[in-house]
Amino acid sequence: MGAEQPETIAAIVAAHRAGTLTPAQTVARTYQRIRDHDDPAVFISLRNEKDAIAEAERLATKDAAGLPLYGVPVAVKDNIDALGLPTTAACPAFSYTPAHDSTAVERLRAAGAIIIGKTNLDQFATGLVGVRSPYGIPKNSIREDLIPGGSSSGSAVAVGAGLVPLSLGTDTAGSGRVPAMLNNIVGLKPSLGMISTAGLVPACRTLDCISIFALTVDDAALALSVMAGPDKADPFSRDRPLGAITPLPASLRLGVPRDGQLIFFGDKKAEAAYGDALKRWTALGATLVEFDLEPFYETARLLYEGPWVAERYLVIKDLLASAPDAIHPVTREITAAGARLTAAETFSALYRLQGLRKTAERTFANIDALVLPTAPTAYTTAQVLANPIELNSRLGTYTNFVNLLDLCGLAIPASMRADGIPFGITLLAPAGRDALLASIGRVFHADTQLTVGARGVAQPPLAALATGSSDGIPVAVVGAHLSAMALNGELTALDGRLIEATKTAPDYKLYALPTTPAKPGMLRVEAGKGAAIELEIWSLSPSAFGRFVNAIPAPMAIGTVRLSDGRSVKGFLVEPQALSEARDITAYGGWRKYMAEVATA
Repeated sequence: MGAEQPETIAAIVAAHRAGTLTPAQTVARTYQRIRDHDDPAVFISLRNEKDAIAEAERLATKDAAGLPLYGVPVAVKDNIDALGLPTTAACPAFSYTPAHDSTAVERLRAAGAIIIGKTNLDQFATGLVGVRSPYGIPKNSIREDLIPGGSSSGSAVAVGAGLVPLSLGTDTAGSGRVPAMLNNIVGLKPSLGMISTAGLVPACRTLDCISIFALTVDDAALALSVMAGPDKADPFSRDRPLGAITPLPASLRLGVPRDGQLIFFGDKKAEAAYGDALKRWTALGATLVEFDLEPFYETARLLYEGPWVAERYLVIKDLLASAPDAIHPVTREITAAGARLTAAETFSALYRLQGLRKTAERTFANIDALVLPTAPTAYTTAQVLANPIELNSRLGTYTNFVNLLDLCGLAIPASMRADGIPFGITLLAPAGRDALLASIGRVFHADTQLTVGARGVAQPPLAALATGSSDGIPVAVVGAHLSAMALNGELTALDGRLIEATKTAPDYKLYALPTTPAKPGMLRVEAGKGAAIELEIWSLSPSAFGRFVNAIPAPMAIGTVRLSDGRSVKGFLVEPQALSEARDITAYGGWRKYMAEVATA
């Protein structure tokens, strides 16, 4: 099985659902590719192949339509817990065996993903280079002399080399973006708190997030939709609704730094590549708006010159005291400085950060997103080993400030330089604009016509967006508004148009309410703890949508409904307090089947 096989998540899932490829075959291919790739530094631990294939075979007994990641092999950075595999954070002396999955991994499994193994990283996620691990240095998938990027080195290489179509990284200061650029793949850094960090070994707990590597923006957005959502186990979790992917906005405004503010450390090829990327955005219809980058640079300096280093120290202080030689010398040098910081210095930095956040808010007042180089240049492994701290710092020029300012980010390939070094850009926006970044990033990436990763695989055509007519608003209905049901006339009277019949993600329960006419109530529960519920998506004009929503009586409400393929649309949900006298009919999988049984009875 070679490059002719489906490579993206979307293509793999489609092949599995069509029966042209089984999940077990895909998992077997993954292990064969890992053997053929022959780089023991990519994975720190691998699952037993027979166990993974057996799990893939068991998926055949489940409803594929309700599993958005049906049979997709996934690699997990080894500072994220996955049941059955040790968590090392790339430090053997720190290794432990987790008692359960991290929330992110649990949600991936519930969506049909198969965990393959744990990937290498810069020890304790400290670094952007990928060379600070006792488990070796993963070879860059594009050019072997280049660093793989870090700290999520193994995760990025695993996707770039085509070993898996999806992997989890983490991103505190750029670890989910720099390796993406260096391996010609997509790196999605979500809004803080959107993906639970329960089960993650922290780097800086207030700034950490789990990130996503994939070959396309659509694949990354699908994975985000599966994992996103609040989690009681994570006090830093936030309920950040994930919007729908939309067409490229007609009046897109992108921020670019003022003349003279960009830094490339003498790399003229990178500077030219960034200029070409801006020309591409202009050709796509975006308006480029200058902004002052200096406050963002000042924020970046706070990360390692300020008190946040103390958060890294807290994670490993016991190990530093008992077995300092177990820690990589560069990691030890950086982290030990955190012990010397005072409370006064911490508050001083927090006050300055708050001022910088207000400056950033004003910057985004008339800008949809910033477009920056992902990294200013690229280095070889030999260069970084000779000058480990300075060159690592340079790579964070455009990444270190992002989480401090509570921004979301999307790193996408922009071009392949003549010297064989990949160049990428990163889109940045205030927290909560993740869907906007995906919506515009997917169009840019497709326009480059770059192959994905390192295997020379062509990008698939952009999938059509199921949003109905260009001015229509999609709304998901699950009960009496379904076609030919009691209240469907309310939709047709508003010139509603049926777009498709589909299912929710397996995150919902369905109840029969004691109403006349009979109605169901659909309740969102913990990801993977419910069922995939049948529904229809109708399209209404904006004015009709407003009238329709305004007429909805309690306890019904319109909320965001996650579909089986990862999309999110507005749709019917029920208020939980209305369910005390309702009947749980989740097992029927939909209102039609329940009503058919009622009619027979």
